[in-house]
Amino acid sequence: MNKACPAVIITPITMTEKIEHCDFLIIGGGIAGLSAALEASKSGKVILLTKGKTGDTATEYAQGGIAAAVDEEKDSPLFHLQDTLEAGAGLCDESAVKVLVSDGVKRVKELVKLGTKFDKDLTLEGAHKHRRILHTGDATGAEIERALAARLLKEKRVDVRNFVYGKDLIIEDGVCLGAHAHSADGSEEYTFLAHSVILATGGLCQIYLHNTNPRFATGDGVAMAYRAGAEVQDMEFIQFHPTSLVKPEKEGRRLLISESLRGEGAILINAKGEAFMEKHHPMKDLAPRDIVSRAILEEMKKTSSDFVWLSLKNMDRSKLRERFPTIYEGCMEHGIDIEKEDIPVSPAAHYFMGGIKIDVDGSTNIPGLYAAGEVSSAGIHGANRLASNSLLDGLVFGHRAGRAAARYAAEFDSKRLSSHRRKRAKTVKGSLKKDEILKLRLELKKIMWENVGIIRSGDSLRKAVEKIGRIESKLDFTSRDESEIELKNMALISGLTAKAALERTESRGAHFRTDHPKQNDADWKRHLIYKSK
Repeated sequence: MNKACPAVIITPITMTEKIEHCDFLIIGGGIAGLSAALEASKSGKVILLTKGKTGDTATEYAQGGIAAAVDEEKDSPLFHLQDTLEAGAGLCDESAVKVLVSDGVKRVKELVKLGTKFDKDLTLEGAHKHRRILHTGDATGAEIERALAARLLKEKRVDVRNFVYGKDLIIEDGVCLGAHAHSADGSEEYTFLAHSVILATGGLCQIYLHNTNPRFATGDGVAMAYRAGAEVQDMEFIQFHPTSLVKPEKEGRRLLISESLRGEGAILINAKGEAFMEKHHPMKDLAPRDIVSRAILEEMKKTSSDFVWLSLKNMDRSKLRERFPTIYEGCMEHGIDIEKEDIPVSPAAHYFMGGIKIDVDGSTNIPGLYAAGEVSSAGIHGANRLASNSLLDGLVFGHRAGRAAARYAAEFDSKRLSSHRRKRAKTVKGSLKKDEILKLRLELKKIMWENVGIIRSGDSLRKAVEKIGRIESKLDFTSRDESEIELKNMALISGLTAKAALERTESRGAHFRTDHPKQNDADWKRHLIYKSK
């Protein structure tokens, strides 16, 4: 599958290539990248690359909130730990989760000091037994991103480069020394040499036809790290959010209908108007996301419908516009007035529980390379992420990765960079035309949705592996065309996801196989880890 994917692509430097040095290179500008940048910048020069403009991240679209046990009277990190472990279906690393829930309270309090404006009330979401979700209406991610970015701008310690695309990591003698990159339009190439590199590129759910992710979520960081020799784990665990708006998507992204609506009283009903979650789980509409997603599919099949309804009849509709402005406006754009109407919803790919294998300090198996946020996997989400733990993950482990990278950089021998062999493989304009790339991209997304989706089987997964391999064989791995590089990365991680799902012959959390419908702890209470040859 990966025979054409070298760890470092090598060719003579051209006059147009720019060579730059820094202490810390951070690739990705969401909550994990910004958190890492704030911490690392205390110890040296930071260059932060973003694939698009600042704010084009999954963090910006995070509606529900950030989970933390800040209510000391009614909640505790121990309760948060228990809920996270239960949702993770036996695959959480308990030591990493302890770090998440304990550090999380400290980091959230720091956000407040930075000027993050949370609403006064805590809300409830699926699989949480206590109200611990801090939120800013239904635009929490955007508010956190604003506060972090404002502090970075104020302190002027981070050099942010928008529209610069990280392509491949520079690995010499087993050590990460930086990354090759280029401008989004392909007109300029860069070599960034750094004492340490932090990948915070977010998730990969754009590999699915129906998803809630921004268009940049194509798995670039996981693909870069894998090609460079980093270990990746839990690739089979993709979380499908039960409730996305069933209307024409914008740029392949569906409008997320936050779980907070169900936390505040909304219920799911089928095409016949029947509430159905009670027969699927004791927590009813606030059951874990994998259970709700499969229940919705079952009801859709029974009623021959393409969606179910999220009924708001138990809510005070006059307060919906104020409490959920993002959802209100998004639904209005599609002709749905939630003050008067229910919302047609169905599941969509939402979050990646796997990623680059890291320890609790964000370290990978490659010295000098760190990762944080959705691109990484410390085992905190297990087989099924607890709602609103994603922003907390990026915040906590971004901070820890920045701190660990600073410790590493303090001992780094700068002579390694001055003696770096300034060579890389010749890049070409690209062998595929734009329409060919678009067709292959659509084909890949359909393969993943139909064969490696919410419900899987050995037959569907074998078909996916075969079809993805055929797409990979058509791609040029020396192309500098952004859309072809994206497709290359998407095909690589799609293949790894399908391979892992085929190998795991059980059902656990978000991974459900009709040919192996039971959880099998005796054989499969373990992580699948892959490393490029």
